[in-house]
Amino acid sequence: MPGRHAAPAGGASTPSGDLTRLSAADLADALRAGTVSSVEVTRAHLDRIAAVDGAVHAFLHVSAQEALATAAHVDARRAAGDELHPLAGVPIAVKDVVVTKGLPTTAGSRILEGWIPPYDATLVERLKAAGLPILGKTNMDEFAMGSSTEHSAYGNTHNPWDLDRIPGGSGGGSAAAVGAYEAPLAIGTDTGGSIRQPAAVTGTVGVKPTYGGVSRYGLIALASSLDQAGPVTRTVLDAALLHEVIGGHDPRDATSLPEPMGGLVAAARRGLTGDLTGVRVGVVHELNGDGYQPGVRARFEEALDVMRGAGAEIVEVSCPHFDYALAAYYLILPAEASSNLAKFDGMRFGLRVEPSEGPVTAERVMAATRGAGFGDEVKRRIILGTYALSAGYYDAYYGSAQKV
Repeated sequence: MPGRHAAPAGGASTPSGDLTRLSAADLADALRAGTVSSVEVTRAHLDRIAAVDGAVHAFLHVSAQEALATAAHVDARRAAGDELHPLAGVPIAVKDVVVTKGLPTTAGSRILEGWIPPYDATLVERLKAAGLPILGKTNMDEFAMGSSTEHSAYGNTHNPWDLDRIPGGSGGGSAAAVGAYEAPLAIGTDTGGSIRQPAAVTGTVGVKPTYGGVSRYGLIALASSLDQAGPVTRTVLDAALLHEVIGGHDPRDATSLPEPMGGLVAAARRGLTGDLTGVRVGVVHELNGDGYQPGVRARFEEALDVMRGAGAEIVEVSCPHFDYALAAYYLILPAEASSNLAKFDGMRFGLRVEPSEGPVTAERVMAATRGAGFGDEVKRRIILGTYALSAGYYDAYYGSAQKV
């Protein structure tokens, strides 16, 4: 039996006049043509959020006033004949692990409840400079630790295609917002699948960019050697267009690549022609085997057949150490998370809990704050990571995992 849903059952049934059903590229074309305004597009998505997000719970904070102000500014500039970015006026949602000046940023955790950052992440600066109205901040597993968006301090997010199912995680809010037509574009972050896995279960497109391709400045870090921000969209072209906005070198991020990833939009537009002649697609040999749900493998093979039919060359590649990847991930992530989350101590920002009795010392405030502010999953991973980084095990565990 199909479950309750907030998204339409299929494209054939979508109302032709509903702006929320258009891709970001189509919205951008309509905005440039003057057939619709950014205020109209933004208001349509805010109305959609008001209509369905009570059931989906994709958003933790909706910034309607700020989004409409940005949209009005873009419309005024367009009317004045200013040269604008191709995506100017197309609204976007942002995962709540990305710092946004003047808007609440919680990372899905009680320990950051009520925190209003005084600065923007680099990628948010770039979104604002390009003129994309920010609809709000999306729900997530606490500090991006989870794969179901059931570990948020602010309640679960539901899959818009079946409200009785999960939207994946940790970035289930961004994927659900796009899948429910609450936003045409969203920003996610991906450490070990937190963009890609939610996209897979919500029928959206999610991309983890090449490490260093998008600045990490202003991302609340989980595992610094693995974290990357990236696009969540409904089409490949939209993902390429959004990547072009947020990507590129940032001197404030020491791991930022010196040059932006080029040719993504051109490649996406070429894919729309149906001609993939000259494209080589690698299929990882080590991914063969058991563990797939019924039908998943068949759909994968069907996708390969479609690409072959379009002229692509499908080749098998081998990643000899692939079998060690998950074990390495489960050492690297907790170790780096335990270090990155040490700054949440109740002293500088966010939640502060003082002990109910006895002296109020820094150590006891820190213990009380972290005990009350962190959820069980976060505490579990901090404990694992602290153990992996301990003097007797650093080289054997974390050091060895980094070599895989």
